[in-house]
Amino acid sequence: MPAAGLPPTERHVDGLVEMLLDATRRYDEPLTGDRVKSWHAALFPTGYSGMAKIDVGRWRSGREAMQVVSGPLGKERVHFEAPPSSRLGREMRRFFAWFESSRGEMDGLVRAAMAHFWFVTIHPFDDGNGRVGRAIADLAIAQDEGSGLRLYSVSAQISREREQYYEVLERCQRGSGDIVDWLVWMLGCLARAIERAEAQIGTAVVVARFWQEASRLTLSARQKKVLNRLLDAGPGGFEGGLTTRKYVGMTKTSRATAKREIADLVEKKLLVRGSAGGRSTRYELAWDEIQIGE
Repeated sequence: MPAAGLPPTERHVDGLVEMLLDATRRYDEPLTGDRVKSWHAALFPTGYSGMAKIDVGRWRSGREAMQVVSGPLGKERVHFEAPPSSRLGREMRRFFAWFESSRGEMDGLVRAAMAHFWFVTIHPFDDGNGRVGRAIADLAIAQDEGSGLRLYSVSAQISREREQYYEVLERCQRGSGDIVDWLVWMLGCLARAIERAEAQIGTAVVVARFWQEASRLTLSARQKKVLNRLLDAGPGGFEGGLTTRKYVGMTKTSRATAKREIADLVEKKLLVRGSAGGRSTRYELAWDEIQIGE
């Protein structure tokens, strides 16, 4: 799609997208240390994580154990202590060997969940382990499906459920090594990612059908803008419904023009009027009409 007119993205966002595309589109290629390190370098192109200088594209170094902490200075809470840097080379070789040998030998979704957990537990980088680990999970799922094209993303769903993710991850990392709770949560997260994708696809179909029907009608740019806002909000998503005042605010037109254009949309059966009258009149998209033909 043409990029003209789109707002510029930040470099770290581009790096995240590049990593995820590499993981899913090149799913048949082996997962290696060099590949994972290139993903990490794409995430931190400046060599900094916030204000902190980090080792980019290299396993973490230093003699002290790596601790995952939160909280204010002097009151930090240690969530997890990762293996020391001296063990990283050996631990990562074991991980990569298992990742390749386990392909096709176990349930693909369980393998994806285990791979993510194992990687973030080793915690090989100074920062970005969760993002790289989520890309590894997406890679494992793409390998299981045998396709680099997918309409859902477990990585994106984990980001939406970040609080629950950290809670179950910490509980299993600090436990006896039993990760059944993690596997159950991860598989549930995958199911919710698929459900979300289905809902988004359904919305896209409804929007496409709406504009297909509306294409035979003459509409002003202001009317199209308001209809798009209502479509984006979904059924019942536009709080309080559409009013003349809101129409004026969205289109920067006069109240008289807003009333005339709303009446036109009602006449064309694109909007329906609520039961209240006067200044309390509210309008909604004619969703029942849009759903016809499903």
